[in-house]
Amino acid sequence: MAELTPMMQQYMETKKEYKDCILFYRLGDFYEMFFEDALTASRELEITLTGKNCGLEERAPMCGVPYHAVDSYLNRLVSKGYKVAICEQMEDPATAKGIVRREVVRIVTPGTNLDTQALDETKNNYIMCVAYIGDRYGVSVADVTTGDYFVTELDESSKLFDEISRFMPSELVCNEAFYMSGMDLDDLKERLGITIYALDSWYFDDAICKRTLLEHFKTSSLEGLGLADYDCGVIGAGALFVYLKETQKTDLCQFTRLTGYTTGKYMLLDSSSRRNLELCETLREKQKRGSLLWVLDKTKTAMGARTLRSMLEQPLIEKKAIVERLDAVEELKDNAICREEMREYLSPIYDLERLLSKVAYRSANPRDLTAFGSSLSMLPHIRCILEDMKSPLLKKLYNNLDPLEDLCRLISAAICEEPPIAMKEGGIIREGYNEEVDRLRHAKTEGKDWLAKLEEEEREKTGIKNLRIRYNKVFGYYLEVTNSFKHLVPEYYTRKQTLANAERYIIPRLKELEDTILGAEDKLYALEYELYCQVRDAIGQEVVRIQKTAKAVAELDTLASLALVAERNRYVRPKINEKGVINIKDGRHPVVEQMIPNDMFIANDTYLDDKKNRISIITGPNMAGKSTYMRQTALIVLMAQVGCFVPASSADIGIVDRIFTRVGASDDLASGQSTFMVEMTEVANILRNATRNSLLILDEIGRGTSTFDGLSIAWAVIEHISNTRLLGAKTLFATHYHELTELEGKIDNVNNYCIAVKEKGDDIVFLRKIVKGGADRSYGIQVAKLAGVPESVTTRAREIAEELSYADITTRVKDIAVGGHEPRKKAKKYDEVDLAQMSLFDTVKDDDVLEEIKNLDVSHLTPIDALNTLYQLQNKLKNRW
Repeated sequence: MAELTPMMQQYMETKKEYKDCILFYRLGDFYEMFFEDALTASRELEITLTGKNCGLEERAPMCGVPYHAVDSYLNRLVSKGYKVAICEQMEDPATAKGIVRREVVRIVTPGTNLDTQALDETKNNYIMCVAYIGDRYGVSVADVTTGDYFVTELDESSKLFDEISRFMPSELVCNEAFYMSGMDLDDLKERLGITIYALDSWYFDDAICKRTLLEHFKTSSLEGLGLADYDCGVIGAGALFVYLKETQKTDLCQFTRLTGYTTGKYMLLDSSSRRNLELCETLREKQKRGSLLWVLDKTKTAMGARTLRSMLEQPLIEKKAIVERLDAVEELKDNAICREEMREYLSPIYDLERLLSKVAYRSANPRDLTAFGSSLSMLPHIRCILEDMKSPLLKKLYNNLDPLEDLCRLISAAICEEPPIAMKEGGIIREGYNEEVDRLRHAKTEGKDWLAKLEEEEREKTGIKNLRIRYNKVFGYYLEVTNSFKHLVPEYYTRKQTLANAERYIIPRLKELEDTILGAEDKLYALEYELYCQVRDAIGQEVVRIQKTAKAVAELDTLASLALVAERNRYVRPKINEKGVINIKDGRHPVVEQMIPNDMFIANDTYLDDKKNRISIITGPNMAGKSTYMRQTALIVLMAQVGCFVPASSADIGIVDRIFTRVGASDDLASGQSTFMVEMTEVANILRNATRNSLLILDEIGRGTSTFDGLSIAWAVIEHISNTRLLGAKTLFATHYHELTELEGKIDNVNNYCIAVKEKGDDIVFLRKIVKGGADRSYGIQVAKLAGVPESVTTRAREIAEELSYADITTRVKDIAVGGHEPRKKAKKYDEVDLAQMSLFDTVKDDDVLEEIKNLDVSHLTPIDALNTLYQLQNKLKNRW
């Protein structure tokens, strides 16, 4: 029976341990893959599939990638959701006895990829762990490239989905019970692009999780970590850390703290609201340009860009913290010279957090260290500027910003200004740092002179004018003589190799020089690598100091960016109140105004409170600016709670705990949901999870169904929101159901507003101004004309509209219900309706009644008919049936 070769036996033993990974097996200058891995890799990477004789009857499928270009291939596999195990040669093949020893040194997954070329430097690359235990979710999130590490607990799947949407992890690991929790995992995979792996149950063992965390953070109790109240969360955090240790094969020293948080610490934004408000990317193109982040992000560092994104996704709800940020932004705004000088010093700073992670993984190359050193050289200048700042937050950042001068001096003294990327080929250590390096380097330099001198001497001795001393890795140094001078070669030359047009020789003196020169070079490279590792490890010992400084630099960069934007865009500092009042004067949409040239944006006021001005019903035509107005209000509130200045002439913002938006909807055919179903699902989420301290932005509720159903739903939603016992949230409610304007006066806290429009014959001009009162028309035909609908269609639509405008809707409904087209049983439902409620459908005007009286044929009316007609007309004038 055929047996595998020894090398393939070693491969199969390794593969057995990493069944769920594609195994990159190092063979010389290539990473090779075999069997199923080769079939998968060749297909996904579009590389040639070959075969290898492995001792079996048939050749094993095989493919490979060069080791020096492995990152690009690795990233392509990982981006498609594969795990890749990197199996390296652990000894020199030249000195190894038998099969070279190999080990898996790291497993690369979507959430643990370290390649900076593959990652967006402005985003964190999070990996999330969810432990579903007893109807609770223990959630932990980490970024191996920055050392961020968080934990929380949740009691509802909707809250978990919001957290997943907030962090947008590239990888999610979970226990098997999570698959039975009811969460739509296919949706997470397909819609959000998250790779999901279920881990074995031992990862979630309570004792293992606790022990792992306590050992890593060197503390004796969970109370010492501040996690005493996170029973389920500790299991999630511990399981995640065990998984990271298993895959990364390092001590993960970049994780210096585990931060527990509650979702109530920040303003909650569900996935729909994040999407509708276009905080970090646009709704349609998924691009940064056109989002709020695009307007506010003038950061100079990758760390600052990530911090700003995090701030936008987690607005504050504590007044003291908001005011602290506003104080810092105001001071930087008012000190433009200091701010711009500071931004100049921030500009050359590299991504310290991700460089530090490379140091922790021992994968940082010499150029990474020079980048690190040049970044540290900027810190004393930044700290000097901060020294005179007065605001509490800037003082705190000043104290947290360690200049790290000792590390800067070490790197400057040890590493050359322009070192190579390779770590083991010399040229790294600066002259004067180490005597032995200088001596060996000098010997290497002198050796070249010795070779040149020997070459000249041998030419003179032999008379061979074109004699050359050359070198290759196989033969070392040798003397090369062309065939035309071969007859002049002396007897003490020993032939080493014969070529087509030349002969190669060695002599004793050349062999002596070779031993001296090559010995010095090998020793030099080994010593330089050793010293380089010492410098790298010295940096790695200062993880806590560096991370603290990196966070300070990132926050400072973010605050300076917000100050610059405030100055450029004429933003004002908002007042912050806890009375529930939102009072915005001349508010502007921060993104739209940047898209409109020459300051053409029309500013508008907003006033909401917890009393008489709780709900604003906004009517007006499409394209007039209702959605823009509502979104700008939400964005101004959000910006204020981020600690940012806002686009307005003045703003007094009452802190809200949540912002909900329902703006537009589309079919979700993949999950079997229609437009109306998506809309109602979002409305249900809002009505169930909003509080009286929330801000609701509702646009066109009920438009996906019949007029009567939609209007009834919209009416009922407003009644529910306005009732302080049920909800009582501050709300902007845009609608085309003009009948809803009847609610002003009937419900104490409802007020009507509309978008002003100017008519010019059959055309309209949008004035974009919010005014008190309700609109009586939607101008849909005029908007259709502006959109380019053919004139024949708009003309006919106008004729139909004129016909319908004379019809009494309620009478039509009653006639249809009791007529021959509908069963009488169905008509009874209309008879039982509260007639007072039906007035909301009544759009009759006095002129309509006069027209009906004018058209009456009195001569043919009986006395009883005349009385009934008079009664009906009177009821119409009273807006009753």
